[in-house]
Amino acid sequence: MKKIKNIHLVAAARPNFMKVAPLWKALAGESWCRPHIVHTGQHYDANMSDDFFRDLGLPRPHFHLGIGSGSHAQQTGRTMMAYETLLLETSPDLVVVAGDVNATVAAALAAVKLGVKVAHLEAGLRSFDRTMPEEINRVVTDALADLLWTPSPDADANLAREGVHGRVERVGNIMIDSLEMMRPRIEAADLPGRLGLEPGAYGVVTLHRPANVDRPDTLGLIMEVLSGLARRLPLAFPVHPRTRARLAEAGRWESLQEQPGLHIMEPLGYISFMSLLWRSRLAITDSGGIQEETTYLGIPCLTLRPSTERPITISQGSNRLCRPEELAALAETALAGGIAAAGPIELWDGRTAERVVESALAFWAA
Repeated sequence: MKKIKNIHLVAAARPNFMKVAPLWKALAGESWCRPHIVHTGQHYDANMSDDFFRDLGLPRPHFHLGIGSGSHAQQTGRTMMAYETLLLETSPDLVVVAGDVNATVAAALAAVKLGVKVAHLEAGLRSFDRTMPEEINRVVTDALADLLWTPSPDADANLAREGVHGRVERVGNIMIDSLEMMRPRIEAADLPGRLGLEPGAYGVVTLHRPANVDRPDTLGLIMEVLSGLARRLPLAFPVHPRTRARLAEAGRWESLQEQPGLHIMEPLGYISFMSLLWRSRLAITDSGGIQEETTYLGIPCLTLRPSTERPITISQGSNRLCRPEELAALAETALAGGIAAAGPIELWDGRTAERVVESALAFWAA
């Protein structure tokens, strides 16, 4: 009988678990492997309760490293040390890292130095902006990994330009698997209805990046535009803790809650947020994943960033990069129907996890 392969699925924060969930479910149904979830704890989230894992169809993490917060160097170093110990104790056959957080590159480094094979899920994405810590994590992880699972042709091209060949396989976008996996619960949630928002007649806003919220002038400009836009299009705005703190420091938090048409709320879980996004007319964000989800759903998205590691959401999707001073004009363009997707993106079909399983099995058969 062939040896059963032990696979570690490393995750550090809520978005990582969204990517890991479909893959864990697909691997758990296979007889040739045993998947184990490793939670590094890079981002501790008190709301990550049993209900969160149950919603995703996940068991509680098999291993928890308890890394916590800290500087980039502290998180990376602590994760490497803690994960090295776990690797020596458990001897996995494959380590799967997802995305681009500090734990992604740290787990890859620790595994490779011990001779353990590494696969990177969501490989090849590039913003070409080295001021973003995530970009450094992506480049280093892709240079180390034995298997590179990419979501789109542009990711393949990025790796080819960097001289990476022979270990790249395009599998599609795992976040679409998560969305389709949770679709019945998302559609049943109907948060817009509970908020009194009419489907297709409101927008969704998320902001958290330092470039947008840590500079008082920039944050003030964005808030002014949002307040003006909310007078004609109601806006649902789940406020990130960092953004709330900066608004309070700027003396804007109380007045913002009184703005007509602006629905200020606490951060939302995945199902509630996607219920809100699913029925929206427009999204304004500086997030990464929302660019993909709105493209899949055909919802115009204005991304308040100078660059994106997901350019296919612009070339084929409904996403547009946007500077704060352009936000008002581009919002008008979107509402007038001037932003639309070119069509479905190949392999963004909810079956990425299946292709990853096939790729992993073929890797050992080769």
